[in-house]
Amino acid sequence: MRAAIVDQPGSIRVGEVPDPKPLERQVVIEVGACGICGTDLHIADGHFPPTPYPIVPGHEFAGKIVELGADVPGEWKVGDRVAVDPSLYCGYCTPCRSGHGNLCANWGATGDTVNGAFAEYVAVPAVNCHRMPDSMTWEQGALVEPVSCAVHGVRRIGVEAGERFLVVGAGTMGLIMQQLLQRAGALVTVVDRNTSRLGRATELGAVAVASDVKELDDEKFDAAADCTGAAPAIEAAFDALRRGGRLLVFGVAPAEARVSLSPFRIYNDEITVVGSMAVLNSFGTALDLVAGGAVDTASLLTDTLPLEQYPDALALMRSGAGLKVQVLPGGSRA
Repeated sequence: MRAAIVDQPGSIRVGEVPDPKPLERQVVIEVGACGICGTDLHIADGHFPPTPYPIVPGHEFAGKIVELGADVPGEWKVGDRVAVDPSLYCGYCTPCRSGHGNLCANWGATGDTVNGAFAEYVAVPAVNCHRMPDSMTWEQGALVEPVSCAVHGVRRIGVEAGERFLVVGAGTMGLIMQQLLQRAGALVTVVDRNTSRLGRATELGAVAVASDVKELDDEKFDAAADCTGAAPAIEAAFDALRRGGRLLVFGVAPAEARVSLSPFRIYNDEITVVGSMAVLNSFGTALDLVAGGAVDTASLLTDTLPLEQYPDALALMRSGAGLKVQVLPGGSRA
């Protein structure tokens, strides 16, 4: 089959790899759509430590079951349309046993630590599959994973109706976060240096937008979410909090990145700083939100490219043009 391959950091190609064979309790998916996110850029650059090389990346995906492995539950059959949670947990380490599989000591993910879905086919555990309604497109199905990450992030930071919330970053994740926070009743201000993205934030209901936190006239917020992974943005979000405020570090930063936050202010102002790692019991909820129209997918899905143009898709993502870039390994097949 054809697949995108990162042989080593900085070396990316599209070529032939063996077709996947399902192991016990696995299914093979014919990939309909797979989205690119910041983690894929980190993998391409060698900045995501869990990733081995070579690897076929791709962890935001949906498609059709075409083969069943041994002992797959009878609820699944060839032809089922599914969105797939990429999470791979061991199930026996202390975090897994305490209900925190996303912090698994042996954490893995399809497309991050094992071959993923920038390919014609991918093998995944049947338990990770979530049935899609016929009304959902492959592109919408591939958006469920990022929405599930945002659902977990909102649960981590918490939100009450009427709270003033700052979202830093108006890329795909920032705009998903904005929509979920607003759905919970927050009044959301969105900041992004790429001013071409701010119009979408306004259309989606932001009470204010700006290209820099400094433009907000020293307004203080009840809570803030950084959706960039950039150290200066995290620091600016922290500085914009009121006393007793909360900061969600949601964007994926390079492992070696560092921020400078005042420990005195964390103490004296009782600032809460929390992180949010990937998906945790949030994939089904996310699928329901997307299927029900609670997340405006049309405003996020801006670019689709064929598999052979995967390097171009990465470059488009890096450029900051558009929002969600997706690869369609099977073209427009249903």
